[in-house]
Amino acid sequence: MDFGQIFSTTAGWILSPVTIAYALAATGLAVHFGFAGLLNFGMAGFMALGAYGYAISVLSFGLPWWVGILVGMLAATGFAIILGIPTLRLRADYLAIVTIAAAEIVRLLFTTNLFGQWTGAARGLNNYHESFRNANPFPPGTYGFGPWTYNENQLWVRVFGLLMLALAIFIVWSIMRSPWGRVLKGIREDEDAVRSLGKNVFAYKMQALIIGGMMGALGGVVLALPSSVVPAQYTPPLTFFIWTILLLGGAATVFGPAVGALIFWVIMAFLDLVLPAMANAGWLPITGIQAGTIRFILVGVALMLLVIFRPQGIFGNKKELTFVK
Repeated sequence: MDFGQIFSTTAGWILSPVTIAYALAATGLAVHFGFAGLLNFGMAGFMALGAYGYAISVLSFGLPWWVGILVGMLAATGFAIILGIPTLRLRADYLAIVTIAAAEIVRLLFTTNLFGQWTGAARGLNNYHESFRNANPFPPGTYGFGPWTYNENQLWVRVFGLLMLALAIFIVWSIMRSPWGRVLKGIREDEDAVRSLGKNVFAYKMQALIIGGMMGALGGVVLALPSSVVPAQYTPPLTFFIWTILLLGGAATVFGPAVGALIFWVIMAFLDLVLPAMANAGWLPITGIQAGTIRFILVGVALMLLVIFRPQGIFGNKKELTFVK
């Protein structure tokens, strides 16, 4: 086995747009669950709306790339309002059921031929990169070193994604230190007590759902920037990966989701390379294709052990989460 190539390819995932996009979405999910106690299992829907809102705005309406991003975030805001009005006054499990179903409805709507003129149906959308790349501040050339070597467009995507992630982290850090954030944490702990103090619990939950959803939409945009938007990307496993990242880093933390995304994708990439190589070398009594699926089993087992022995995540505080008390 070529361990040098394996480690080099794995290291490239540290600054991958996929890693950055999932970190953004997990930061939004931290607002939903970690700080507000909202069980959102439809983050894939928010990401899909962000990506399609961006791509359709550029391709069908000729809008600038930055306006397309705003359109995607506005679409996520509308989605949050539609989800929140009938569910946020009910128990948390109703929100979980509705969000996972609503995310699938969104994906299927983008897949159907009914809106194929704008969405591309199952084929998805591409060739919407020109305006974003025209805004690239980096001259043509090669940048970086080793596994982190990029051309000007690849570097621009990563820099923009990191800037958006830094902005999202700063926003979460700021609002959670504010009186609004303290009320939100109080709702997570005991919403009846907060309601008895005269606070509008429904309004706070709705605001949290919108803010986290907009961050998820931004993650969808970053995921779409390097290549294309395909509805098959936004299936329920995407949401479950984001939940794994959130629990890994720490649900009620500011930096935990970003670090969790980094750890998750580095481990996934390493296992995806090393397990088939071990199988092909005869070190495992299975085929290379079978070895590629074992990584999901290993990650699942690791997640179960994490929930059992450190449910607050790597960087979390056990006192912050009601479900581990």
